[in-house]
Amino acid sequence: MEYIEAKTIISGYREGNPWFGHNYNMNIYKGCCHGCIYCDSRSECYGVEEFDRVRAKDKALEIIERDLRSKRKKGVIGTGAMSDPYNPLEKEAGLTREALKLIDQYGFGIAIATKSTLIERDLDLLVKISKHSPVIVKITVTTADDELCKLIEPNVAPTSERFQAIKACSDAGIFTGVLMMPILPYINDTEGNVSNVISLAGQNGAKFIYPAFGVTLRQNQREWYYSQLDHKFPGIKEKYMQRYANAYECASPNARELWKLFMYQCREQNILYKMEDIIREYTDKYKVEQLSLFDFNS
Repeated sequence: MEYIEAKTIISGYREGNPWFGHNYNMNIYKGCCHGCIYCDSRSECYGVEEFDRVRAKDKALEIIERDLRSKRKKGVIGTGAMSDPYNPLEKEAGLTREALKLIDQYGFGIAIATKSTLIERDLDLLVKISKHSPVIVKITVTTADDELCKLIEPNVAPTSERFQAIKACSDAGIFTGVLMMPILPYINDTEGNVSNVISLAGQNGAKFIYPAFGVTLRQNQREWYYSQLDHKFPGIKEKYMQRYANAYECASPNARELWKLFMYQCREQNILYKMEDIIREYTDKYKVEQLSLFDFNS
């Protein structure tokens, strides 16, 4: 394991964060070895050198405990935005698992984004945390097809295994759903793919799906993405260059039709898809319990 210095790991408090209601952010690892061809975290603006090499933050657990003790407000800690907390090194290092123990001990909630089935290992801790604080698990699924998954997300659990993880989390009572993003123009932006992902999500107990019908491209990330398109999807890069030039947001040409299909099918299966509904569903009962406790003590 390679370690890098860190002064703090859990960010400052943020009220009303529109991204799944997180109040804090936590990244124990830096870099990611999943090899996803579209990853925005590869962009130069984040300053992650040698992005494909995963490193852990030195004395991470000591820093996390110190950070948690210093927080005046309880809240939900988000992890997985910049580096998957369940990368392959986590299986032996166990830093995410130990961090969850601290989060439980100090009475915080947790919001996890991952592409790894290793999250199933920590279901016991997620259930413990959910007894007192909000817990949400977001598992990224971009395609229903395992073979296509291997092309765009080569070093990570295939889609079929991720759906098994969604079912395991949901069966354990954890509020779990799908990050269906990005849906890549000219690659997986078909009605068949979107429909299949929604169907599989429903079959495996997903409570929500949050989509992005397009991809963002900037700086060196665009260069990396285009090189991968040339290698794996010959001829697609030229379509991007013609349609998007140097645009940051590259919406699917099929976005309007896909949104209509998506909303209809989610409603049919009673799957949440609006951010405000998702946040309310996994947090509101804890607010009610806190208010009841306050009223009782008064």
